[in-house]
Amino acid sequence: MMTHSNRTPSKLLLLLSALLFALPAVPAQTDAQQSSGASTQQNGTQNGTQQQPQDQAEPGPTTDNGGIIVRKKSTDNTPPPPPAPAEPKVKNPDNATYSLRVDVPVVRLDVNVILDKTHQFVPGLKPGNFLILEDGVPQTITSVRTTQAPITAVMLLEFAANSYYYIYDMQNAAYTFFQTLKPDDYVAVMTYDLKTHILTDFTNNKDIIAQALQSLVIPTFSDTDMFDALYETLDRLSRVPGRKYVILIGTGRDTFSKLTLDKMLAKIKATPNVTIFTIGTGAWLNEMYGGQGGMMSSMRDLNYLQAQNQLKTFAAMTGGLSFSPVFQGELPDIFNQINASIRNQYVLTYRPTNTADNGAYRHVKVLLVDNEGHPLRMQDEKGKPQKYSIITRDGYYAKLPVE
Repeated sequence: MMTHSNRTPSKLLLLLSALLFALPAVPAQTDAQQSSGASTQQNGTQNGTQQQPQDQAEPGPTTDNGGIIVRKKSTDNTPPPPPAPAEPKVKNPDNATYSLRVDVPVVRLDVNVILDKTHQFVPGLKPGNFLILEDGVPQTITSVRTTQAPITAVMLLEFAANSYYYIYDMQNAAYTFFQTLKPDDYVAVMTYDLKTHILTDFTNNKDIIAQALQSLVIPTFSDTDMFDALYETLDRLSRVPGRKYVILIGTGRDTFSKLTLDKMLAKIKATPNVTIFTIGTGAWLNEMYGGQGGMMSSMRDLNYLQAQNQLKTFAAMTGGLSFSPVFQGELPDIFNQINASIRNQYVLTYRPTNTADNGAYRHVKVLLVDNEGHPLRMQDEKGKPQKYSIITRDGYYAKLPVE
């Protein structure tokens, strides 16, 4: 009995041992391993790698003692892509020739050729009859044509105490001039005393122009700031495209202008495409009232001859005509000559041989020559020599260099 009871426990112990060896070994995690796993998870999150859920994680390699081998954090050592290949260099061909294009401006000259005695326009001139000199150097003319372009003009009138004595004659002569206007012609009317006044802006309505002239009744001031008025007129015309004309009627004297004569001449030179016609009334007033005291006595210190010379200079610089009538009856004929001069003219163009952009003023002169290059001679039907005048501007400013 004793022997049987001793064998039974032994069998039970053997059975339990067999069961224990059949179960899988579960390794225990140490605190260090838990900390290492947490650190690995944190680093994976910081590196932007999204971890898989635990139930989908693949088991890592194990050691002989059942521990997990933690792989070292992989470092991407992939080299950067190679740089793009450089553009192939093209070798210039041997004995190659190159050209530089220079933009040479075209100079336009409005030229009027009239007979001195009758102020009649001389038609029928050929391109070979014109010779252009720029600073004394002959130029090659590219085109010659006649034109009857529309008129864009400003009538600038001195309306001071002096003009009261001829204002009605001036109005009547201006009416005659305006009657010749065509539908495409535009005229503005301005006056000046101490200030410049615009009676009407550019218009082709003859009634509006007539009303503007009729508003001139009794002048208020005796002072005339001609330089300021002409400067303002040219400044306004510089913003108007095309060819423009100024018909200046006055004594030519200046009293209290802010500008000097030199500045006025510089402004005229710097304003392209403007022709000035002047009608000086100083000789007319001197003939009417000279030696009779009164108004002329208060002007005894004024030099009308100098004033008239200033008007002639304005016209000559721009290719216009200057008149100095002695009697009122000359005004209608003067306006007819101005109209004919504007309507009939030659337009010459050339490219200057001097291509320097230095902003310098270049003097231009136009001559008439025959087939042999000699000065052109004119004669009437009876063979009598006829004197003539060539009217054009005396120069222009070259372009400034581009910085």
